[in-house]
Amino acid sequence: MRSEGGTEEEGAPVVALLLPGQGAQRARMAAGLHGVVPEFTTAVEECFAVWGTWGEELRARWLDGAGGEEALERAAVAQPLLFAVGYGLGRALGAGAPHLLLGHSVGELAAAALAGVCAPGAALRLLAERDAVLRAAPPGGMLAVAAPVDELRPYVGADVVVGAVNGPRQTVLCGPEAPLRAVARRLADDGLTARRLQADVPFHSPALAGAARRLTRASAERIARWRPPAVPLWSGRTGRALTPGEAVRAAFWCGQLAAPVLYWPALGNLLATATATATTTGGGRGVVLLDASPDGSLGAPARRHPAVRSGAARVVRLLPARPGDPADDVRAFRAALQQAGQVVRDGG
Repeated sequence: MRSEGGTEEEGAPVVALLLPGQGAQRARMAAGLHGVVPEFTTAVEECFAVWGTWGEELRARWLDGAGGEEALERAAVAQPLLFAVGYGLGRALGAGAPHLLLGHSVGELAAAALAGVCAPGAALRLLAERDAVLRAAPPGGMLAVAAPVDELRPYVGADVVVGAVNGPRQTVLCGPEAPLRAVARRLADDGLTARRLQADVPFHSPALAGAARRLTRASAERIARWRPPAVPLWSGRTGRALTPGEAVRAAFWCGQLAAPVLYWPALGNLLATATATATTTGGGRGVVLLDASPDGSLGAPARRHPAVRSGAARVVRLLPARPGDPADDVRAFRAALQQAGQVVRDGG
């Protein structure tokens, strides 16, 4: 446990926060925490305030679930909300936590703000600029396939590519709409299980290379003033810990749009560091992976990792498995804090 003064007590686990990207969003995700958990409420309101009138509209859509899941397919709606919720959950963990961060796609921007790489407002400005350059992007999407990367090589090419490696048999193919639909038909004909993710843009594919270059030019001067992470941050862009040089390179952050997400390699490297830290510091600390994804998509492959299967680490969901009663959000969050060794304060 963590004491009220913020010091770490013997046996407290090493806590890693996993932050999701596009496709993991759900209607009213974590909305039950708003107005109940003070740190979460303050953090998400900070995001909505930066966006002005658009932020007010986003808050209203989020809290009342207007449009349901379909409304969240638009990147312009899903990505700001994923950032705000992920940033809010991270801020609500309390003093000294998390010890490690890993973000998936846009979740890496939320991780950067939590790690002190940039101020939240700077990350939100970059997110707004991402949205602006994506308005000219061709329609497309992402296709989650239950197969390893090597098995999918016959299906990828110049248009449809491997956009994310989420687990040993969890691969995401990305590309423009027509080629992606054609690949989906081929996969079905060949008996492979695939499903469309909630996205209307061909993220992490060459179709967004031009958008990534325009975003890099627009933001290079500002990102050069960002800082190395104060909290170790594992990058889904590279599969390893973020370096000081990468933290201040616009091409790193903006190129993410067209580059694959290496979540599974990054998770493996994070767990290697976390379990080594837990072992060397003693006290039976263990490792807790806090899954902030509303759909549980980050924790699901993590449960198959040898470190988790052996008991050296465990996965804890921050949000309930199914959206419903707002009180379920609060119960799930409080239970997760307790499992992560964090003090549950009044009002949280």
